Amino acid sequence: MRQFHPLSPATRDRLLAGGLDPDAVAALVRAAVAEDLMGGEDVTTLATVPADQRSAATFGARRPGVVAGLPVAAAVIEAVCGACEFAYRVDDGARVDAGTAVARVVAPTRQLLTAERTALNLLCHLSGVATLTRRWADAIEGTGAVVRDTRKTMPGLRALEKYAVRMGGGANHRMGLADAALVKDNHVLAAGGIAAAFAKVRALGTTLPVEI
Repeated sequence: MRQFHPLSPATRDRLLAGGLDPDAVAALVRAAVAEDLMGGEDVTTLATVPADQRSAATFGARRPGVVAGLPVAAAVIEAVCGACEFAYRVDDGARVDAGTAVARVVAPTRQLLTAERTALNLLCHLSGVATLTRRWADAIEGTGAVVRDTRKTMPGLRALEKYAVRMGGGANHRMGLADAALVKDNHVLAAGGIAAAFAKVRALGTTLPVEI
């Protein structure tokens, strides 16, 4: 089984600054890399790349958009590569043009090639969420309205996807089922009406916000 390396203090600080749990991110990236390795090794890289080789790689934008997930990509690289250099060229939330370099990595080539797909999958997905959110946020700028997200997130990726929404200029709604009561049609039907549903929620003694 592959041994993963701990996150650097700098990456932990960046994740915390973005409202993300570094330990949860570390667990997610380890699981993602392990899924890619399928309990084995990166056989192509082992066969073709010298063990002592180091390389520099640049992460760049192929299209205009908003960047999100650079500290998450760094977490992947660090977990697999250990000692490496991860230099940020922009910060999450930045608008970039096609061709913009967003990060540069120097690390052992074998480990870098093993980590790159997981790092890019997460970085591209989160940047896509941020880019689309930014498009909507720009469209309603000046109206007083706010783009808000939902719980319709990919399992295991909620915290990251909601982080990407924030990087794109949106705002988070509920993070889960326990931080607010949201009474919808199924609840109304089960309770026997809107007023009855509201009363039943309040009867729990909770001070959480209730939305109908």
